Amino acid sequence: MFTGLVQGSGRVLRRLSAGNGVVFEIGSDVAIEQPVEGESIAINGVCLTAYEIGTTTFRVDVSPETLSRSTLNGLQVGGRVNVERALRLSDRLGGHLVSGHVDGLGVLGKTVRQGDFVVLNFNVPVELDRYIVEKGSIAVDGISLTVNDCGPGHFSVSIIPQTWQSTTLAELRVSDQVNIEVDVIGKYIEKLLGHKADTPGASRGVDRELLAKSGYL
Repeated sequence: MFTGLVQGSGRVLRRLSAGNGVVFEIGSDVAIEQPVEGESIAINGVCLTAYEIGTTTFRVDVSPETLSRSTLNGLQVGGRVNVERALRLSDRLGGHLVSGHVDGLGVLGKTVRQGDFVVLNFNVPVELDRYIVEKGSIAVDGISLTVNDCGPGHFSVSIIPQTWQSTTLAELRVSDQVNIEVDVIGKYIEKLLGHKADTPGASRGVDRELLAKSGYL
């Protein structure tokens, strides 16, 4: 698990073919202290297994499945990436729980300057709409952000100067793709409520009818 608080950036030093997958060698400004071969590291929000770990370099294997569902297939030598090591139980959870499993690809639709802040508007697959809520959490290329507003097939986020300067967001251009991970809590709640609704004799869970009967609507 990760927090979505990017610890630094990296550059692709080498891109090697490996069957239908890819091996990336990453040079990072994140000091990898007490490295463990096989530990998880998020690259642009994608959880990968690191090996041949040096002080500032490591390699990761990217499977064909991951290449097909994320932006990593477009990474070339010299490309900049967001880097985050896995969460330790003793760490502060400053962002939100991020699994590193991409739910879909978003597309930057518009960039709006508001003084020192930048508002980014993204278009996303409509099937992700139900997981994106105003003032909720979302991960964009591995960065934990708060949703400003949202609607069918789109949402916006406000970027503070520190995030703008220390991540890859400033390099995005209109029509660029990004990795999107919605809040995992919403997916689990949906699964649990859906399971109850499909089980004979079980309650349907929380819906508008139940809320109305209970006096909440």
